[in-house]
Amino acid sequence: MTTETSSPANRALIEVRVGELKQLFNSLDPTPFRERDLDPRAEEFIAGWAGELPRHLPLCLVIHVDRHVVSEDEGTMVREAVGEFFRQRATATRRRLRQLLRVGRTSLLIGVAALALSVVAGDLAATLMAGNRFGGILGESLLIGGWVAMWRPLEVFLYDWWPVQAEARLFDRLSAMSVRVVASAPH
Repeated sequence: MTTETSSPANRALIEVRVGELKQLFNSLDPTPFRERDLDPRAEEFIAGWAGELPRHLPLCLVIHVDRHVVSEDEGTMVREAVGEFFRQRATATRRRLRQLLRVGRTSLLIGVAALALSVVAGDLAATLMAGNRFGGILGESLLIGGWVAMWRPLEVFLYDWWPVQAEARLFDRLSAMSVRVVASAPH
């Protein structure tokens, strides 16, 4: 029995085979079935597969269960649980992105202040020790130290944010995917 009638045609298909539906979910999670977390291995498998599929196609998760019959209620609960799990993951990932950008802004303020201070201190050292080789070395060292203070904000704003945003988009896509539960008796 299939618990959803939408066809996987024109959809990027993800297939999972389990002995029982409870294998999809984290066995240590005590919350009701509809609110349970997916098993970490199942989540990794589904998200990994989805990440490799064409982005322009909607996703369809087909769960093959090794038994003769799957009730309509079980299929509905699984669809709701999978959708809710990935909605929560998208929300948590966006929260992590906001925190990362907040850290980036704070780091930028600290880095700019440290850079300005090191430029001023380096110029002062070079002026006070004019003609002394050590003054030039100290001035350059302070300038380099100031730019090193800019490392973290540059890392955040150039490299760190976009993979987190891509992960949130993937979880959005996974939360909207259709889920079909198909009973297929073991061979």
